[in-house]
Amino acid sequence: MHSLQDKRVENARERVIESISKNMDIYSVTPSVGRLYGAMFFEKEPMTLDEMKDKLQMSKTSMSTGVRTLIDLNMVDKVWRKGERKDLYEVKSDWYQTFTDFFCIHWRKGIEMNRDACKESIAELMEVLDEDFSTEEKMMAEADLDKMSYALGYYEWLNKVVDLFESRRIFDVIDKEDELR
Repeated sequence: MHSLQDKRVENARERVIESISKNMDIYSVTPSVGRLYGAMFFEKEPMTLDEMKDKLQMSKTSMSTGVRTLIDLNMVDKVWRKGERKDLYEVKSDWYQTFTDFFCIHWRKGIEMNRDACKESIAELMEVLDEDFSTEEKMMAEADLDKMSYALGYYEWLNKVVDLFESRRIFDVIDKEDELR
């Protein structure tokens, strides 16, 4: 039987695990993978797939797929322990780096895709201005060029923001909370 203190600790952990699970969609993962991550977060020692399966009452296949997803997202590490034959996994302890890794990859991909689309469209609109189009069509092309030039400026700025994170210079501007304690 659980003591009242044990139950309160369990409830507190479950509340955080549930919250993590619901919010993991920002990392493009399912709530069940979020639950796995949340459960692993509270473990003192690395876990095997069997331990995860028992703790979460899910299949070993689901645990394996979930762990693989979390490893791909750079949120979990496979670790080695002398004498242990099964693979062990643990949550990466630096959430700041996890955030940086994940979002910088996605931001860069989005920036590149949008910047390329703007550059291609700008080239096309420049041709419109050089050819025999109506005044109204040329005015529309010029207005669109202004908007796309603004967008390119934004993407250059966003690249600088990503650079701040990747270089970790962001922490010169905003301290990590654990450094403030």
